[in-house]
Amino acid sequence: MIDLEQVNGDWVFDPAHTRIGFSAKHAMVTTVRGAFNEVSGRLHVDTEHPENSWAKVTLQAASVDTRAAQRDDHLRSPDFFDVEKWPEITFVSTHIEEVDDRAFGVTGDLTIRDVTKQVMIPLALIGVETGAAGELRAGFEGSRRLNRRDFGLVWNTPLDSGGVLVSEKITLEFEISAVKKTAEDDVSADGSEDSDADGTGA
Repeated sequence: MIDLEQVNGDWVFDPAHTRIGFSAKHAMVTTVRGAFNEVSGRLHVDTEHPENSWAKVTLQAASVDTRAAQRDDHLRSPDFFDVEKWPEITFVSTHIEEVDDRAFGVTGDLTIRDVTKQVMIPLALIGVETGAAGELRAGFEGSRRLNRRDFGLVWNTPLDSGGVLVSEKITLEFEISAVKKTAEDDVSADGSEDSDADGTGA
């Protein structure tokens, strides 16, 4: 049983135990999966008033990893993410609501390249546990299917069969491990408060 009082508060992604990835069909017959190796994110959770909750996630586009160097270089090129011009992929929530027990609809602005679209990402709270160092950890999981063309990722190659090399529909995959911030974390070494404690900073 999850103690919701434990869930309330501010959380920071643990990048070593967080995976934000994607999957797409290749040549209409196989599924290619990838992830971003450099991820940062923050959450503020208020279970009594979900409208006060917020989330902010930043991915370094150049950290894309599909376990194939040539494919990864192509994804970093102007054909896809164009990481020299647009190094970051960001998501900033605008509304969070509880849609079921331990299930939330996180609506926000997703920016890829120079295109921003509002999307809703379903996230489920998997559990809350105390880690080996005494830190409180929460796990969230979810997925969302999107059309990559909506974000300017339009490159493709036709196949002889009439299909295309890379599917336009992709599935975003979220496996998030977050560590709860303590009161001490919100105060810097010089005694000033963390400027991002309310989620409005960088």
